[in-house]
Amino acid sequence: MKKFVYLFDQGNADMRSLLGGKGANLAEMTNIGLPVPPGMTITTAACKEYYENGKKLPSQIIEEVRENLAHLEKTIGKKLGDVTNPLLVSVRSGAVFSMPGMMDTILNLGLNEKTVQVVAKSTNNLVFAYDSYRRFIQMFGDVVLEIHKYEFEQLLTQHKKKQGVTFDQEMSADTLRAVIDSYKELVLEKTGTAFPEDPMEQLFLSIEAVFRSWNNERAFIYRNLNKIDHDLGTAVNIQSMVFGNMGNDCGTGVAFTRNPSNGENLLYGEYLTNAQGEDVVAGIRTPQPIAKLEAEMPQVYAQFAKTAKILEKHYKNVQDIEFTIEKGTLYILQTRNGKRTAQASIKIAHDLAAEGLISKQEALLLIEPGQLDQLLHRQIDPNAKLDIMATGLPASPGAASGAVVFDANHAEELGKKGQKVMLVRTETTPDDIHGIIAAQGILTSRGGMTSHAAVVARGMGKPCVCGCEAVKINYHTKTFTIGETIIKEGDLISIDGATGRVIAGVVPMKDPELSTEYLTLLHWADEYKKLEVRANADNPTDAQKALEFGAKGIGLTRTEHMFMGQDRLPHVQQMILAENFEERQTALTHLLPMQEEDFYGILKVMTGYPVCIRLLDPPLHEFLPSMNELLIETTTLQITQENMTLLAQKEALLRKVRALHESNPMLGHRGCRLGITFPEIYEMQIQAICNAAARLTTEGYKVLPEIEIPLTIGSAEMNFFKEKIDKIAKDTMEKYKVSFHYTSGTMIELPRAALLAGELAEAAEFFSFGTNDLTQTCLGFSRDDAEGKFLNDYLDMKLLPDNPFITIDRKGVGKLMEIAVESGRKTRPDILIGICGEHGGEARSIEFCHQIGLDFVSCSPYRVPIARLAAAQAAISKGENYGTK
Repeated sequence: MKKFVYLFDQGNADMRSLLGGKGANLAEMTNIGLPVPPGMTITTAACKEYYENGKKLPSQIIEEVRENLAHLEKTIGKKLGDVTNPLLVSVRSGAVFSMPGMMDTILNLGLNEKTVQVVAKSTNNLVFAYDSYRRFIQMFGDVVLEIHKYEFEQLLTQHKKKQGVTFDQEMSADTLRAVIDSYKELVLEKTGTAFPEDPMEQLFLSIEAVFRSWNNERAFIYRNLNKIDHDLGTAVNIQSMVFGNMGNDCGTGVAFTRNPSNGENLLYGEYLTNAQGEDVVAGIRTPQPIAKLEAEMPQVYAQFAKTAKILEKHYKNVQDIEFTIEKGTLYILQTRNGKRTAQASIKIAHDLAAEGLISKQEALLLIEPGQLDQLLHRQIDPNAKLDIMATGLPASPGAASGAVVFDANHAEELGKKGQKVMLVRTETTPDDIHGIIAAQGILTSRGGMTSHAAVVARGMGKPCVCGCEAVKINYHTKTFTIGETIIKEGDLISIDGATGRVIAGVVPMKDPELSTEYLTLLHWADEYKKLEVRANADNPTDAQKALEFGAKGIGLTRTEHMFMGQDRLPHVQQMILAENFEERQTALTHLLPMQEEDFYGILKVMTGYPVCIRLLDPPLHEFLPSMNELLIETTTLQITQENMTLLAQKEALLRKVRALHESNPMLGHRGCRLGITFPEIYEMQIQAICNAAARLTTEGYKVLPEIEIPLTIGSAEMNFFKEKIDKIAKDTMEKYKVSFHYTSGTMIELPRAALLAGELAEAAEFFSFGTNDLTQTCLGFSRDDAEGKFLNDYLDMKLLPDNPFITIDRKGVGKLMEIAVESGRKTRPDILIGICGEHGGEARSIEFCHQIGLDFVSCSPYRVPIARLAAAQAAISKGENYGTK
């Protein structure tokens, strides 16, 4: 029979998938002897049983909870609901993967009108007992009874105002008693039943509520954002309570073993004296930095610092630790791998390896490849003149500008329209997750460095300034003030998450500077990766940037991008509008030297590295004005009769555009089909490549051009073009009296090409998968139509696991790729095979490319570092060590 409930001392860190991250860590800390309040974990399997049982707890789970509770009561010497020595517990969620703030927590469970008096008597502190009770009612009312917490907050504010106090801890016993009574009245009014007095009823209702919270909206959005499986379920952790709100020798806090913003090897965090668990992260009071605890409670600080080192060494990773101090005694409530900024992640991984705590391979696996992208974003130009309005806490580095919005829904709405917005809130809650995703940055007037806004923003790589108390927000008028300055919704502001500055208007930015640790880690990545990383670049500037980011060649040069310049577009249009070969050849004569200079520039920058040049791919009509615009222009000229010469030109152009118009241009007259109909176009481009290669060889440069034929469907096309390439290259070398290395290949972007790759490989010396078109033709999805109309429905309904235009569809597109690799290499064992679609810079797609044995991936220059790291992780995760190259 399945076991659904485990005491903390029955589990361990390897049981994460069953006990959840929190439960596994509580078990592990218990087993290594840390001061963890005892408790039990109800497994993720129980969560699945709950849903399969129609959102009801099966009898076996109920019985196991009762049995383990009895064991817990015996161990602690307290009993739930006992009127002489009552046990109080917390009920918390604990997913397999950390989801900070996304699900629900209930503290002080077990309090009722009888046990609250026992707690008051045993602690000789009626204020503490009543404060714990009102907190429990509020949490239970919010999480279990689904009464919005702001309704409780409104009542609390009224009672504090009536007593004339500001902070929760200033309330008298009489005020707290009045709060409790008004809370209970609210529960009765909203639910029609009295607040439950039976602790066992409280417990089982809370367990079910935590299971339900797995599927609340904010948790669902968070899982989608972080690619977490919706079927994993959450565990429930039931833990005996310890109290940080019993007096000034008590407290609660959250701390990281290293600074999660910059990676500095110092304890980093915050705490509050005389406060309970949720107070620090809720942002209700601004907490004190952890360093002050050393002066306030030196023995507790020393013990905590020692515990932090033990945990970091044990888990071989930075830890995010929750703790409570009860009457001068330290308790560890939770530890998990600390979420940190990209900058900190790089430094921490490097330093842990340098300190000998982990290996270089383990250091590389600690970094999320997508985080590297954050380091390449711009920062505020240090020479800019700034209108600094206020300064808050630097909660998440980076800088951003945007229009002020005060509501998460509005932020999401404007974000979808492409507007840059800045979410400004008193404090954020998990319900604001969709607004945080849409915003460029987050500014809050309350909360600390471990508040919800700070933690979530850091995880997303968004700039965030918290606890900016100078910001006074008025949600009713949709304004905030800083002194005498009034900022309205829609006004532009900037924030600097590295310094905490809040700045008026939009500020100038600068490119970031990469740290020594960053460069070292990428060097380590190059030691272990098998896949080579190239870049997609269409001009020398992008090629140079690619080299700076570590690219080892160009995987795709799109020659059509070279045709759009104002100096050459007229010649391109002349070529398209030509009525015969002679007219077309005249236009091509003008384009040839321009193309030659294009290729000369890129090949020169990439000397010694391969450069894959794709011949003209899109249909010709893309270089002409739109049919609708021409119709309007010709109609206007026909009506006015003012310029008959221009009218004749426009009518001729319109006839040509109509002749070139296609019902489905993506599957129409494009790619190699253009080169078959108009071979002189491809011949001009091949000649330009060979001329540039010959010139550079004469000048002493080593060039390695790869001439790529797009959109082939079989060997006949490839043979047709291979003959032309070889003849032009031979003639050019003889003309210049030089020899240069070149190869001919094709882009695999149609299913037929993938299926017939063995035949193609007879002539093609390399393959490059164009995964964007291969995805469209494999799935029958037009990317623009799918993403704009129905693809989100497929993802929401789990008909597809991922957006196939972001992550390679392994079952379909991936299968075609595997067939092409296998049959291509069977024909030509040394054939070079890579990928140049947008998937080439996405970590999971790179992992797949490694698995099927590709030689390289190619991506945009700014994603080259991501690809280098992802390629190394793919090799390391597979247990391969390729050594230094």
